[in-house]
Amino acid sequence: VARVQMQRKQMTADIAHDLRTPLTVIGGYVESMRDGVLQPTPERFTLIYTEIERLQHLVGDLRMLSQVDAGELPLHPQRIEPQALLARAAAVFQHQAEQNEITLKVMAPENLPEVNVDEARMMQVLDNLLSNSFRYTPRGGSVTLSAHAQQGKVELVVEDTGSGIAPEHLPLIFERF
Repeated sequence: VARVQMQRKQMTADIAHDLRTPLTVIGGYVESMRDGVLQPTPERFTLIYTEIERLQHLVGDLRMLSQVDAGELPLHPQRIEPQALLARAAAVFQHQAEQNEITLKVMAPENLPEVNVDEARMMQVLDNLLSNSFRYTPRGGSVTLSAHAQQGKVELVVEDTGSGIAPEHLPLIFERF
């Protein structure tokens, strides 16, 4: 119980920090424009709007966390081919792969059974995994999405040639840092 309370306190502190940063940026620009220190420009409004979108995303994440915590996260499972799911996830990151000279591959046999998943939530998971892969994979490296059948189930895999996680940190990967 004490550990859970400590984790919640840490998460609350992390969330406050994550919200404070875009609010500080927005406040600083608006105050500077109001005081005449900075002139309003389309670029500055774009930056402010980007920070507002960031706040909206964070608030959406908070709402989803509270739904998960309450066991009320709505899921809409549907049957989908694993290859199509992986191809869609790869398409989102193709431009980033090209810009960073990273080879992005999808490897999944055609005969895999369909999976019954909430496509939007599964795309969220793949997006998080791929974002991390691209963050830690150097130029010239590769990121591979694959799928294979194993004991009547389909396993989706995201592999990269990045730096990896130190073995002593592996038991902690689902803990909030």
